[in-house]
Amino acid sequence: MRVIEVRLSLEVVVPLLEVVTEAAELLCEEPSSAVHLASLPDDLREVWRADLVGSQKSDIHQLLGLFGEKFFEEGLVYLDEQNAEPVLRACAAVRLQLHRRQLHGLSEDELESGEIEVANLTEPLRRAFVAYLFLATLQELILSHLNPIGE
Repeated sequence: MRVIEVRLSLEVVVPLLEVVTEAAELLCEEPSSAVHLASLPDDLREVWRADLVGSQKSDIHQLLGLFGEKFFEEGLVYLDEQNAEPVLRACAAVRLQLHRRQLHGLSEDELESGEIEVANLTEPLRRAFVAYLFLATLQELILSHLNPIGE
């Protein structure tokens, strides 16, 4: 099994975890904004919603589980073939949640290019934007080293 060890700066990442955790907690209660349930019949909607939220919750726990004891002791997170896909999905869902709830004033193009004057953002927006970029970087690491989607 391939494992990648990622060393992160505690002083940079710990404040971002608060933003990520806050957005992630909402996803344990409601589906990602990318999901449209209105077209489903009423009897199926609630079943599908519950199943989707359950899967999302599992993915979120995988993501947040990266930041356990080892991370706080050594600044290390471990990514492998087993957690790669759930972490990718969780990062995507949290990034959508951050965009929808905190970064809605920024376009997708601005967010994806990263070409935003961070100094011009308010402190809450800055933290949300940097958390968004952090999750994007985590996704890129997984895709470049583990590529669970292309296998």
